[in-house]
Amino acid sequence: MRVVALAEPDDFDGWRDAARALAAEGVPADDVVWQVGDAPTDLFAGEANARATAGPPAAGAAGSVSRLFIDTARSAVLASDPERFALLYTALVRLRTQPKLMDDHADPLVRRLEGLAKTVRRDIHKMRAFVRFREAPEEDGETRYVAWFEPEHHIVRANAAFFVNRFASMRWSILTPAVSLHWDGQALSEGPGASKADAPEGDPIEAVWKTYYASIFNPARLKVGAMLKEMPRKYWKNMPETALVSELIAGARARELGMIETAQTAQAADTRDGIGGNAQAAWEALREEARGCTRCHLYKPATQTVFGEGPVGAPLMFVGEQPGDNEDLQGRPFIGPAGQMFDRALAEAGIPRADAYVTNAVKHFKFEPRGKRRIHAKPDAGEIDACRWWIDQERMLLRPKVTVALGATAARSLMGRVVTIGKERGRAITLPGSTETGGGGQAWITVHPSFLLRIPEPDRAAEEYARFVADLRLVKDALATS
Repeated sequence: MRVVALAEPDDFDGWRDAARALAAEGVPADDVVWQVGDAPTDLFAGEANARATAGPPAAGAAGSVSRLFIDTARSAVLASDPERFALLYTALVRLRTQPKLMDDHADPLVRRLEGLAKTVRRDIHKMRAFVRFREAPEEDGETRYVAWFEPEHHIVRANAAFFVNRFASMRWSILTPAVSLHWDGQALSEGPGASKADAPEGDPIEAVWKTYYASIFNPARLKVGAMLKEMPRKYWKNMPETALVSELIAGARARELGMIETAQTAQAADTRDGIGGNAQAAWEALREEARGCTRCHLYKPATQTVFGEGPVGAPLMFVGEQPGDNEDLQGRPFIGPAGQMFDRALAEAGIPRADAYVTNAVKHFKFEPRGKRRIHAKPDAGEIDACRWWIDQERMLLRPKVTVALGATAARSLMGRVVTIGKERGRAITLPGSTETGGGGQAWITVHPSFLLRIPEPDRAAEEYARFVADLRLVKDALATS
C-alpha cells in the first residue's frame, strides 16, 4: 500500500506529480491512500477504487492525457469530497487504456468527477459574488477592507488572483475558516484560518447602501425561487443588503400594487419603466455613498468625489475619463475647458446637454503637483477597475439606450478591456452584460474633448473637431432609431 501525503487540500501540483510517478510504475489505484499532511482524505480508498478501476494497469510510462481531464482535475481537486484524489487517480489509470474516457459522459466515474468540478466552479462564482468588504482602520492610519466568507470547497487560493486584479488599489483581507488572504497593494500573503468574530460587523457606509438597495428593489420582478437558487440563504448573514430581503419580500405584493397605481396616474417622463421615483431615490443614495468613496488611493489628494449629473431617465449617457482641476474644485463633471469644448460640439450636433447624463470613469481627480498647479495624470488600470463599480451602478439605474465613451479610459471602463479608438470609432458596439446589471445596450466610442485641446496645429485641430461633431451626430441618429 502506497501512502501519498499532500501539502494542502488544494494541492493540485502535488497530486499531479505523485499520480504521474505512480502511474509510470504501474501502481493500481486501489493500492494508493491519499492524505493531506498526516490525515487520510479517504479511509475507504482501497474499497472505493476497487469498485471503480477497470482493470490492472500495464507497466510503462504514465503517458499524456487530454486537456479536458487536466481542466476537470484542476477543479475537482478543490472539492471537499474526501475521495477526490483517489477518484482522479483512478481516472488517470483508466485513461491509459481508454484515451477517450472523459468523452463518455455516461460513465459513472466521469459523471462524478464532472459533478465535483461543477460544484467547485459554482462555489468560486459564489465567493466572487457574495464577498462583502467592510472598513477596518489600522494603527498606521490606513484603511483595510476585511471580508468574511465560508466556502463549501477549497477554493480560496484559486480565487486569490481574481480579488487581487479586481481590488488592486486597496488593502484588503478575506477571512475564511481554513485560510485567510491578505493584500497590501503590492504583495499577497496567506494567514491561518479565522472566525467570523475576527471580521468587522459593519461600517457607516452600510446604512447608505441599504437605502440604495431598498430603493432599487423592484417587487414586480421578484422571483423568490430563482433568487434562492442564485443566492442561498446561508450567504445572507454576510451581506448588508440581504438583511432587508425578508422584509422586502413580505411587502412585495403591496409595493407592486402601489407601483401599478402610480404608473397609471404619473406622467410617463417621471415613471420610465415604472421605477421613476425609485430610481431617483436610488441615484441620490448612490451619489451620497460615492462622497465617501475610498476604493482607491485617489480620494486622498482630491478635493471631493465628482459624481455624474443629468436626468435619471436620460436615454443617453456620456462617460469621460476623470474630473479635471475645475471639476475637482466645484464637484461637477465637464465644466472646465474640455467641458466647454464638449458643450459646443453637442450644440452643433443637435444634442441638448440637459437631456443627457454625463459622468466619468474615475470619480476623483488624479494629478501631479507642479508648483501651484495640478497637472492631469492618466488613471491606471487598477484605478479604473476600482471605480468601475460606480459606472455599473449608474448604468443599472439609468439603463440608457446609448452610451458614449469619450476616450480610451472610458472605453476600457465600459468594455472591461483595452480599446483602440481608431479601430472602434464610428460604429455601434454592444456592451457586455445586460442592462439590468449595468451592462448591455448600444455604445459608441470617440475621442475625449481634452484631446482636441492638445492639438497644436490649427488646421488639424479644426479637422479633428469636425470629426468629433460627426461622431456625435451619428450618436444622435442612433438614439433616434433605438
